[in-house]
Amino acid sequence: MPWVGAAGSRGYPNLNDDDWLWGGDLEAIHYTVEHGIRNPGHDQTRMSQMPAFGRDGLLQPVEIDDLTAYVRTVSGQQRATASAQRGAALFATNCAACHGDDARGKREFGAPNLTDAIWLYGGDEDAIRKSIHDARFGVMPAWGGKLDPVTTKMLAAYVHSLGGGERKTMQRPATK
Repeated sequence: MPWVGAAGSRGYPNLNDDDWLWGGDLEAIHYTVEHGIRNPGHDQTRMSQMPAFGRDGLLQPVEIDDLTAYVRTVSGQQRATASAQRGAALFATNCAACHGDDARGKREFGAPNLTDAIWLYGGDEDAIRKSIHDARFGVMPAWGGKLDPVTTKMLAAYVHSLGGGERKTMQRPATK
């Protein structure tokens, strides 16, 4: 069972690492546990949706190949090629709004960092191409309606304690 110990598996996140789509501080984890991700019928769920660039005809197959090459380049899996350079231009136009100009992801959109070696659905060439072509639409239940408030807080604290939890960054008040 690959998910034993909260290590996740393809399509299920590793809760032991420090890679968080929506934030890894206790408050962010609790919100996710309570409200879920893309949970139908729950108006406070975390929501995002990457376009299915190939399935919906937004990009041509050669453009998806170029974007795949670019993502493999920024993630350190291959050297820059002419295909990856074309993919960089496509990325800037189609992907940077959510994944960032630097491809490091944006938490406000739940968009993953594409420059590291952490992949929810696999980081090999075929898995990246499939993600670009079809998009992914993973769902996490909203446990707040199924578990009592104390249990959801305890579950969030447990996930936070697994090793990848972050500290809440406090904004300091402006000084005079």
